[in-house]
Amino acid sequence: MSLMIKRVERPRELKWYHAGAMLYGDWGTSKAYVLGIAFALAGHASWFFLGLMSLLMTLIGICYMIVCRIYPDGGGVYSSVKHRSQTLAVIGAFLLIADYVVTASLSVLDAFHYFNVPYPELAAVVAILVIGAMNWVGPSKGGTVAAVIAVFASVSAIILFAFTVPSLSNVQLTMPVGGFTKNWPVFVGIVLALSGVEAIANMTGVMVEPVGKTSRRAILPVLIEVALLTFLLGVAMNAISGLKGHTEDMLRALGDHYIGAWFGGVISIIFGFLLLSAGNTAIMGLVSIQFALAKDRELPPVFAKLNRFGMPMLALIVATLLPIVVLLVEKDIVHLAALYAIGVVGAITLNLTTSATNFGIRLKLWERLLLAAGAVITLFIEVTIAIQKQNALFFVLTILGVGLILRYAAKMIAPVTMPELAPTVNLLTVAEAKELSSLYKSTALVALRSVNPVLLEEAALHVKAMGENTVYLSYVEETPPSPELPTEIEPSLESVEVLSKAQEEMEKYGITAVPIWQIGENPGRLIARAAHDLKVKTVAIGSTKRSALINLLRGDVLRTLAHNLHKECHLLIVG
Repeated sequence: MSLMIKRVERPRELKWYHAGAMLYGDWGTSKAYVLGIAFALAGHASWFFLGLMSLLMTLIGICYMIVCRIYPDGGGVYSSVKHRSQTLAVIGAFLLIADYVVTASLSVLDAFHYFNVPYPELAAVVAILVIGAMNWVGPSKGGTVAAVIAVFASVSAIILFAFTVPSLSNVQLTMPVGGFTKNWPVFVGIVLALSGVEAIANMTGVMVEPVGKTSRRAILPVLIEVALLTFLLGVAMNAISGLKGHTEDMLRALGDHYIGAWFGGVISIIFGFLLLSAGNTAIMGLVSIQFALAKDRELPPVFAKLNRFGMPMLALIVATLLPIVVLLVEKDIVHLAALYAIGVVGAITLNLTTSATNFGIRLKLWERLLLAAGAVITLFIEVTIAIQKQNALFFVLTILGVGLILRYAAKMIAPVTMPELAPTVNLLTVAEAKELSSLYKSTALVALRSVNPVLLEEAALHVKAMGENTVYLSYVEETPPSPELPTEIEPSLESVEVLSKAQEEMEKYGITAVPIWQIGENPGRLIARAAHDLKVKTVAIGSTKRSALINLLRGDVLRTLAHNLHKECHLLIVG
């Protein structure tokens, strides 16, 4: 007998400014390398291509505002394309994996170019290993740090532009020489600032409703800032007499020239950390998409197997090693840019094409035409990269080939069977437990991570003292930060076993236990949310055995739970 399927209940708590900060962490970093690459490819005609790229970014940004609105439960390529074809959705997911791999490599490598270290390639490899090691214990505070860095980066870029204004009269601008066939590849070579829209589309399932409004407010200000400043700083770049090199650190060159070496150092440090943050986000995106595919049975289940800190072990190892392998093979920023573009542009093309041609969704005519226009343009870009950059084509085909082979292996693996004890337990979601609250009323909830006899005994005594004979048992199946989980998931065998055994223990005390299963990245918040929805007055939980360092990196479940419980609810901690 196969495991039960449960609907994933994801709290919609992501506000527009949080989503916008995450988007800037991806889009905003593009200024750090796009300017230098554009100048390397086009010289003083780079302003023209940067202007075209800003227009393309605007088009794609508007398209994704539409995509986010029409797919409020997941607008990323994997979720949205499922409405048309599961196979195409999986292909889109592997294209996104290719994007994340190179994003991590490119971002971390460029960070150390900005830090001006002697061997940036070696430093980047070490940094990726450190990021992977930190994520082994599932750090949960990276989002706040990334948001702070994004604000500093945006402010520093605006200050830099303000100092360039007096010199704009000296700018040396030239028009591109040659025809379309010569200049189109140059434009394609700088199309690097698009992957953020896929990242924010993945978040629609956890955005505050109405999703259309939240996503629009998140995308629009970031789009305006990045598109305008990238173009305007690109114009200012052409006013520097005798400018050469600086492909990897053009913002430093601009800061040195227009303000002074001290500001060049400051902006280098800020954008260096922003690039490191983007690398960390890409690695976590890699983990998240592998986890989601495994939970959806599109990858072998081992990719969803968690360590004791709630991180998928193999998925994290793969997400750490793949960017390192890419850096060992390719260290040139311009060449990495081509590898980066083929994955993200392919994913965007697939998403926009299926959305534009999905006539089961109500769209205004201009919206459908806009999506179609974006799809056509990105398709031409993708084909150009595939024809002219054989390394990029080989790279993405390798990712697709290996991924589809693993998918085939996952389909051939026999379905996991229930343990013998499983038929005795019927796990409920919070929503299902609310529906049954009139039959099984309780004012106490026990939060479990494992079967804790002392905690269960203490909870049983408390329930009896309250004159009740029913208790809620809560188990949160931890995940990596993964806003794009499948809408329905099989609870893990561990969660089934823990709740089943705990239910049996409570029955020994003559108490009926209602087992509740949840899944998410923040157990403390989810437990508090369940307590609020079920209107319990006491939450019992065992004390943590995690070290102070791990609590610092990952976050303390007890502290988060205490902070989020409503005032009328008591927290009972059992040692």
